[in-house]
Amino acid sequence: MTGLTAAAPPAPAAVSAAVLPYQDPALPVPQRVEDLLGRMTLDDKLGQMTQVEKDALVPQSDLAAYRIGSVLSGGDSTVSPNNAQTWADTYDALQRTALATPLGIPMIYGIDAVHGHNAVRGATLFPHNIGLGATRDPALVQRVGRAVAEEVAGTGIDWSFAPCLCVARNDRWGRTYESFGETPELPSAMTSFITGMQGDTLGADPASVLTTAKHYLGDGGTTGGVDQGNTEISEAELRAVHLPPFKEAIRRGVGSVMLSYSSWNGVRSHANRYLVTDMLKGELGFTGFVVSDWAAVDQLDGQTGFTGAEIATAVNAGVDMVMVPHDYKKFLTLLRGEVSAGRVPLARIDDANRRILTKKFQLGLFERPLTDRSYTATVGSAAHRTLARQAVRASQVLLKNDGGILPLPKNGKLFVAGKSADDIGNQSGGWTVGWQGRSGAVTEGTTVLQGIRAAVADPSRVTYDRYGNGIDGSYGAAVAVVGETPYAEMRGDRPGSMGLDQEDLQTLARLKASGVPVVVVLVSGRPLDIAAQLPDWKALLAAWLPGTEGAGVADVLFGDFSPFGRLPMTWMRDASQQPVNDGDGKTPLFRYGYGLTYDSDPVPDPDPDPSPAKACTATYKLVNSWPGGHQAEVTVKNTGTGPITGWSVDWDLGGTSVTSLWNGTHTVTDGHVTVRNTASNGSLAASAATSFGYTASGTAGTPAPRCTPA
Repeated sequence: MTGLTAAAPPAPAAVSAAVLPYQDPALPVPQRVEDLLGRMTLDDKLGQMTQVEKDALVPQSDLAAYRIGSVLSGGDSTVSPNNAQTWADTYDALQRTALATPLGIPMIYGIDAVHGHNAVRGATLFPHNIGLGATRDPALVQRVGRAVAEEVAGTGIDWSFAPCLCVARNDRWGRTYESFGETPELPSAMTSFITGMQGDTLGADPASVLTTAKHYLGDGGTTGGVDQGNTEISEAELRAVHLPPFKEAIRRGVGSVMLSYSSWNGVRSHANRYLVTDMLKGELGFTGFVVSDWAAVDQLDGQTGFTGAEIATAVNAGVDMVMVPHDYKKFLTLLRGEVSAGRVPLARIDDANRRILTKKFQLGLFERPLTDRSYTATVGSAAHRTLARQAVRASQVLLKNDGGILPLPKNGKLFVAGKSADDIGNQSGGWTVGWQGRSGAVTEGTTVLQGIRAAVADPSRVTYDRYGNGIDGSYGAAVAVVGETPYAEMRGDRPGSMGLDQEDLQTLARLKASGVPVVVVLVSGRPLDIAAQLPDWKALLAAWLPGTEGAGVADVLFGDFSPFGRLPMTWMRDASQQPVNDGDGKTPLFRYGYGLTYDSDPVPDPDPDPSPAKACTATYKLVNSWPGGHQAEVTVKNTGTGPITGWSVDWDLGGTSVTSLWNGTHTVTDGHVTVRNTASNGSLAASAATSFGYTASGTAGTPAPRCTPA
């Protein structure tokens, strides 16, 4: 490497000349890869396996000198001024440096665009995954993925470390909001995000962005919900609960997989050859490349600083690209030593390079290495903000609505309080213009309070005080927007209390003392312990972490959009229940899949203790199927010992159009079908022909009907 450092970077390769086979876009990608691989030195190959933090490249010419294959921006890495134009300029400068090598191999640039292009001030920020999971709408999530891809591509960046496909099984975990849901079926359905970002074929259009299925494997199942902890479960449970979303991601052609910091039964994922090489690459047939998490290889021996043994262990386990992210010179020296000593076979190095180079060719980086500025203006565009507002509406879960207080009248006198009512940082959460996020006006958008004022007939009839001071009995309702403040991995774990903080409790006490009906909007990255306070509230709306478009919350509060979100997580009755999940026999406050809407029968008690006298079942039968759709029959039966006033069953239709024939009363809404029967016993059958939005190879998707006694 010393000789490389001293060498002056040559002129960029003339890609357009296509004088060499790997430079010819008309040739098949495998042929181009093999031609290029045959021309690469060992230094070229080791550099391709190295990913370096942008700010660690000092001088920038080291990118070419050390043949670095990938650059990333960590959670707190930024540019100045922080806008889309500067990001694009920064990317292009780095890419031109990468091209200044004898072979002109472009770099690939990675970033955590986990709920929008969240490192960029002014970008559109969508609900975090927990909110998208509540929508039960894979088609909408695919559209979100496409919008995020356009904004990422508009800054030149071609690789996003998303989506997180973790199945969060303990809400104490600080990354719960990065999970689409607690059952494998929900994150699996939401892999539609991958298709949105990459397109049906990677690189088919200039806005195609490489995605990352993370974190492989089992990070949502650690004991105690401890971040980077130990998942102590059988292989059967690992395969049944945590593996299915990754299978579906691979079916969709996900380009990369990031390993988890966590361990499975004491063995770290980055050292687990069985999980990475045998299962992921062998059994599941993953042909993309595996990337480590931030400095995770350096954690393998528990000591700070790379060792050759750590590097050999990880690479031999199946890691193709190492997120170093800082000490790249030492890393490359040690990796070269392990290869020279035979402890890392050259065949393993070549395999890693084939995987990485294949994705670079498929993305079109050799032909289009620089930013497509036609997408730069999409960052924070009106069209994307409109889509984000739609996603916010669809993510709201109405958990309580006593007396039908919601929707609120637009001509009423309203009091608004709470620390998150007028705080775009709180409503966006972690990974927002910084790793951990922060409270305050961190980026552009609309707060919930601004959305409320824009929705009412007369904004002067809306009074706001963060702490609830000044309220009296003259108001028709008080809206309290309370919950968690921003956090991300490591700092977000809640091993103790999971309730509201003292400020929230005091604000709510002031509102309650006024005698005004209280509507709570809960802004949080997970279910919270609120059972003790719930009787004081007339309504409860779980808003999750909606992102920059708080007006979507107001749309639901005032009835411009009926809430149809359903819980992606079981809601604990108290923190001592954790972990609590669907089907575990525990009695939660709100079950997985629960959610009211404005046209549903009132449910005054969110979760009475189960009684044999109030029980019903819903069965699903596939009647007919064809490419892109199917016909199904749902039968609802009263299985209790006594009469019930009715029951309902609903299932997700992916937000598509519905053609229905019903025997009984029914309602059809965007994304859901609800069937009801008010008899005390009997059955009700229904059939629907529709495209479900997540069919595979002409095989109909299988929704899970849920029956709830009314």
